[in-house]
Amino acid sequence: MTAPAMHPAERQLVRALGVRALAATTFNVIVGGGIFGLPSEVARGLGAAAPVAYVVCAVAMGLIVLCFAEAGSRVSLSGGPYAYVEVALGGFVGFLSGVLLWLVISFATAAVASVFVAALAAFFPALGDGYGRGLLLTILFTVLGVINVRGVRQSTRLIEIVTVAKLFPLVALVLVGMFYIDPVQLEWQRTPAMAEIGRTSIVLFFAFAGIESALVPSGEVKDPARTVPRALFIALIGVTVLYIAIQLVAQGILGPALATESAPLTAAASRIALPFGVLLGVGAAISTFGHQSGMMLATPRVLFAFGRDGVLPAAFARVHPRFRTPHVAIITQAGVCAVLAITSSFGRLAVLATVSTLVLYLVCCIAAWILRRRDVRAEGATPFRVPGGALVPILAVAVIVWLLSSATGREFLVVGAVLVAASVVYVLSGAHRSRGERAA
Repeated sequence: MTAPAMHPAERQLVRALGVRALAATTFNVIVGGGIFGLPSEVARGLGAAAPVAYVVCAVAMGLIVLCFAEAGSRVSLSGGPYAYVEVALGGFVGFLSGVLLWLVISFATAAVASVFVAALAAFFPALGDGYGRGLLLTILFTVLGVINVRGVRQSTRLIEIVTVAKLFPLVALVLVGMFYIDPVQLEWQRTPAMAEIGRTSIVLFFAFAGIESALVPSGEVKDPARTVPRALFIALIGVTVLYIAIQLVAQGILGPALATESAPLTAAASRIALPFGVLLGVGAAISTFGHQSGMMLATPRVLFAFGRDGVLPAAFARVHPRFRTPHVAIITQAGVCAVLAITSSFGRLAVLATVSTLVLYLVCCIAAWILRRRDVRAEGATPFRVPGGALVPILAVAVIVWLLSSATGREFLVVGAVLVAASVVYVLSGAHRSRGERAA
């Protein structure tokens, strides 16, 4: 079975992304602001045994990556996961996947905003809680909203500037901090139970997510059957090594105190030398602000697309007459993220983002199995085939279900309520009929 023909506009895209470019893009997307706050969350759950959770997440992501790699080699259309799911499971499930992705990015944006506040609170304690925190978050999303309304050029320039500063403080902490580790602090006091590992892993998985965003430009990847799997695994290995190194350095320097720190990496760096702690704190603030900038550039376009397609009111598809940006969608997204960040903690938002991500990944793994069963192939391409046939998708689904079993009923209720509301909107808006007409 041949995958759906490309839209004429899709054929105009240049397939220029090779293994190195896609691996770098994936690495950059995954390593966001979460790692600046998560070491304390993981230490709170597992103590010195925290690296176990990183290994669990890496194995889970490895299985998921294999499914994404095969799906990406069979459906090489822009949209990544959207395209995989829609081809395999139809327009309605594809739409719900889009809603899940919007949830993922919204929760993640709000969660990382909390890390941004914690980074600044290390220098200005009054901003750490209460009215100061609320005011800072309001200013943050107001500034991001204004920048994005004024034009894409300003937004992308800002992202390019802050991206340069993302990895420097993390790599510097590892290279310098390894000489300050106290081996006693890395000794396990007890062996954690599986339930503890599962609950901690579902929080940590937040730092491993992002592959779904990196694969959106699938229509611009050259030789997808070769490029996608190699690039994804290079990025995954690099991310895992960096994350475990960061956790070991933070744990080795701070010991049990790591579990109580709101800005753990800044605290660890301060134990090395105060100027180094200041440098890392500034780097954390810049990195998390860069993450916010990138998410605020991308996410409103989902609301814009829903307005364009008639799923949401047409107002969401309005374009500013001067700046030519989807200003209603941008302002709405900034407001949603500000409210989420002000009313919830980093840990709670990270788990909600992870639950949404895992549900999205679950659907994508099922889609990968269906695409293989139907032998869907991109035009003129030999697809990448995951070794073991259906075993890998089954294992991926099993691991995802195990991780989701650690989520609470309230977390499922939040995600489920949004999907139910989206389903109602989808039917009442007539989007199912318009999709059918376009397909015909």
